[in-house]
Amino acid sequence: MDLAGWTRRNFIAAALAGSVLVPAYGAGEATILVVGDSLSAEYGLKRGSGWVALLEARLAAEKIPARLVNASISGDTTSGGRSRLPALLTQHKPDVVVIELGGNDALRGLPLAGTEDNLSSMVRAAQKAGARVLLVGMQVPPNYGTDYSNRFAGMFEKVAKSSKSALVPFLLKGVADVDDTARWFQNDRIHPRAEAQPQMLANVWPELKKILK
Repeated sequence: MDLAGWTRRNFIAAALAGSVLVPAYGAGEATILVVGDSLSAEYGLKRGSGWVALLEARLAAEKIPARLVNASISGDTTSGGRSRLPALLTQHKPDVVVIELGGNDALRGLPLAGTEDNLSSMVRAAQKAGARVLLVGMQVPPNYGTDYSNRFAGMFEKVAKSSKSALVPFLLKGVADVDDTARWFQNDRIHPRAEAQPQMLANVWPELKKILK
C-alpha cells in the first residue's frame, strides 16, 4: 500500500485510538517509533495537526515510505518512557526510535541524574534492539536558574554524545526562544499551538532524514 493512500480519516482514527500508525509496508521500509510526552501527543490540538502527524505528510512528500508509530503520552516522564519502551520495541520492532522526553521531569523538579540515567537506558535499549536513535532535546525557562537550565540542556547533548546518537538540541527552537512567544503557545504557555507544529517538525526533520537515509 502506498503511503499517499493512507487517508486523513484513517490517520485521525488511529490517533484517537491512542497511537498514530501508518499501515504495514513491505520489506526494506523503515518503522519509526516516537516515544514522547504532550509535545508529541497533540495535547490541546486538533487530531492530525501535531508535528508527528505532519511528519507523515513529509515522509510522503519526500517519497520515503515508512510505518510511523506515535507512542507519546501527555504527562509522561523519562521514567514512564523507560518502563514502556521494552514492550514497544518488542511489539513494533522499530528501525528508528525518536525519544522526546524530559520536559515533565523538569516541571516536577526531578533530579537531573535520574533523568539522564533514564534517557541513557532508553537509548541503550533501543540500540540493543537494532534501532537507530534520535534524541530530541528540551530547554527550560530562565526562571529555573542559569545553572540548572544549562545543565538540563547539556544533559541531552551528553547522552547523545556518549551513545553516539543523533540529536535535535531543542524541539521548540524558533517557538520558545523568540520575542513573540505568546503567539505560538496555548493559554497555558506550555503547549504549542497548531501554528507552531510545522516549525517543530522543521527542527526534527533534518536529523531524522539523515538517519532514514
